Amino acid sequence: MASVHESLYFNPMMTNGVVHANVFGIKDWVTPYKISVLLLLYEMTAAKITAPGIRRLNKLILPLQQGTDLTLGQFLKTVEECCPQTAYAVKLRLHEMADGELKDMEYFFSTLTNPFTAFDSEGFKTSVVGLFMRHMLLAYNKLSFSQVYKLYKSLQHYYHTLAADDSDMDLTSTEDTVGDRIDKEELDITLDESELRGPLSQKQAEYFLARQVSGPEGRIFPSSAQCALLFPQHYLNYLNSMRVQDIFLSTHSLLHYFDRLILSGNEGKSNGDEGYGRSLRYAALNLASLHCRFGHYQLADLALQEAIRIAQESNDHVCLQHCLSWLYTLEQMKGSDSTVLTEDSVKMAAHFCLPYLASLGIQSLVQQGATQGKTAHKLMDALKDTDILHWKHSLSELIEISLAQTTSIWRMYGKSTMALQQAQLLLNMSSLEPVNFGVQQNNTEAFAVALCHLAELHAEQGLYGAVSEILQHLKEQFPPHTQHAKLWMLCDLKIQFERHMNEGKCHLAEPLVTAISALNKMEGLYRKAQVLKALKRSTEAYGILQRLQVHCEKMKCTEMVIRVMLATAELHWESSGFSTALPLLLQALALARQHHLQSLASETILHLAFTQLMLGVPEQALSILHEAIEPILANGAIMDKGRALLLAAHCQMAVAGFSSPTPILHQSFLHSAAAYFSKLNCKERLRDVHYLQAQLYRSLGQTSQCNRSAMLFRLLDQELQSPAPPVYMRL
Repeated sequence: MASVHESLYFNPMMTNGVVHANVFGIKDWVTPYKISVLLLLYEMTAAKITAPGIRRLNKLILPLQQGTDLTLGQFLKTVEECCPQTAYAVKLRLHEMADGELKDMEYFFSTLTNPFTAFDSEGFKTSVVGLFMRHMLLAYNKLSFSQVYKLYKSLQHYYHTLAADDSDMDLTSTEDTVGDRIDKEELDITLDESELRGPLSQKQAEYFLARQVSGPEGRIFPSSAQCALLFPQHYLNYLNSMRVQDIFLSTHSLLHYFDRLILSGNEGKSNGDEGYGRSLRYAALNLASLHCRFGHYQLADLALQEAIRIAQESNDHVCLQHCLSWLYTLEQMKGSDSTVLTEDSVKMAAHFCLPYLASLGIQSLVQQGATQGKTAHKLMDALKDTDILHWKHSLSELIEISLAQTTSIWRMYGKSTMALQQAQLLLNMSSLEPVNFGVQQNNTEAFAVALCHLAELHAEQGLYGAVSEILQHLKEQFPPHTQHAKLWMLCDLKIQFERHMNEGKCHLAEPLVTAISALNKMEGLYRKAQVLKALKRSTEAYGILQRLQVHCEKMKCTEMVIRVMLATAELHWESSGFSTALPLLLQALALARQHHLQSLASETILHLAFTQLMLGVPEQALSILHEAIEPILANGAIMDKGRALLLAAHCQMAVAGFSSPTPILHQSFLHSAAAYFSKLNCKERLRDVHYLQAQLYRSLGQTSQCNRSAMLFRLLDQELQSPAPPVYMRL
């Protein structure tokens, strides 16, 4: 079974790869722009606004709260598009404060308590508006007198800048144009320096950062002057370089960020919670994650130890928890058993109330449990508990990872219907709709994995038209230079390889092996052995399979070990070593059942049944074949369905002969097998079916049907231009 669930078996920590800290040096929360937003919320709670106006303003609240600071003209223009009367009221109140005295601003903050305490108000404390008001009040009350005076002067400057730009505006008219005329797309993508007046909060900086890096294609990054106001330019360059998999530039930018932090060491204590010390330890952690992403495990370990040392010096428990999460991730990527480390991480994350890290740890334990042969119900129970945690804390990214991981687990266990259901559930989540100025949330690794599963599930059923559409969408959503593009690249190559092999076109499948090896070495070696086996170069194929099996056993890749065993058994068949293949197949079956891999177990049973048929015990072959028929017909690929039905018909004919009392059953099996092989354009196996059909119809005295099957056999034999092996020598 060719699947991409291995691609999900990254540690979920790798979905981000970036540990953000307050690297921006932005701490002030009360700004003139925030006061303008607060005035808007106050007017919404105090004034009477029509229902459509309220609806439009409600949609505007979150973008205004979380977005970057706008000029007053831009802010009023945005509000005016929703409700002109409210925009005018906000401007009038700002005019009264800016042209008045400091006590006018003080009076405004004192009046906020009236709508804030009303239960039926929009500003009730549990609402989004109420939380923002509460945050503003707490921040304002913490300001010293000198800071309040500076804030008032900033508010005056903020307002009078608009007055200077629009001196002819009549304050008594609600129909006047407000602010500068700007294009809406410019608000979404670019930032003028006029937008950056005054300090920004960390939330705003993180929001801007999310908008910059969330799209499938790189956004336009701000100029150097804007970077100086927003956050270190080198850090942004590092993020962008990592998105496009530029290892040199990403490392170069992050190291330059280190240098800038050290040179600006006078901003704070090196081991404190403020200043460059906090940024330095998170930068070291980001360096570790960068090396993890590119497979430099030794360098990642050194950077991680440095981050741990700095975090311990400053007693930063949150940073230490991030370090512990990356530590078990690193051990897992090395192929070591990290179960104990992961369990410790989950316990400590729960102790420090870090649900994100606790959930990541549980998902990692589920992943390890799946590879160690845990039963499905235990893994699903664990994922159900994490889902409760995700919905409780609105961890949308982890919800997507959980669904993608569930899809992969069902696929691994051979339950294609359940895997399809989970993938569709992820793709139809409402959170994948455009939010916050068109930012798309469906360009995550979980989304890519789900689509790859869908593509392979459709390919297994011979629906190559649907596969092309899915892959085309993946190529548009994840361009070749982006981080997760290798998922669909590998998926596309494996689908092409399997299709060519099914059609008997080894000369087209062979060039794909090199490309597959570049993305996944184990898959490349396995495909190379398949091509060599098809080309009758059994000795070379056997050597590759033996090396691959040793490597997979070391890396604990159980599925690949079983697939290698099955391929090795097929090599023994070619030399008529059926008795030699039997112990190998029994070992593979025990391993598949131990790890609950139903699909591989069914495929192994097919190999066992065929081996017993070749050893002259068709009764035993037919007996064990019945165990595999049902799961294959329910969840298997159509190639496996065709092989199973063809083998069942062959075994029944061997037991009862062509003149059996149930010839209709033989005909039904062969007819269904022919339909499956035709859908895959598998002409070699279709030739075998027509051969058996001709023999069956001949024994039944159906001359016309016999001649028809013989003619189809002859046509395919001439088209293939290759000698047909005896039907009984191939599964």
